[in-house]
Amino acid sequence: MEYNGWTNYETWVVKLWIDNDEDQHHHWQEQAQMAIEHMDTAESDLASVLREAHESSIPNIDGWAGDLLSGALSAVNWYEIAESLIADRAETA
Repeated sequence: MEYNGWTNYETWVVKLWIDNDEDQHHHWQEQAQMAIEHMDTAESDLASVLREAHESSIPNIDGWAGDLLSGALSAVNWYEIAESLIADRAETA
C-alpha cells in the first residue's frame, strides 16, 4: 500500500528521518555522491549500504516487539530511498 508517494509507510518514515536529521542527511548525501561516482551500480550499492547501516543500528529486542521491528525494516524499499538520495544529490551538484 502506497504512503505519501512512497512504496509504503516503512519506506516513507525511514526517508523522513534521514531528511529531518541534519547529520543523517549529510551522511547519506555523501554516500549518494560516492555511489554516483560508480553510476552503473549506484542505486543498488547505496541501497545495500542503507539497509546494512539501519539494520545494524537497531537494538536487540526479543519477543513480539523484535519481530515487529524486523518485519517493518524488511518492508522498507531501500532501493527507492537510494534513488531519491541520488536524485537529490544530482540536483544540488
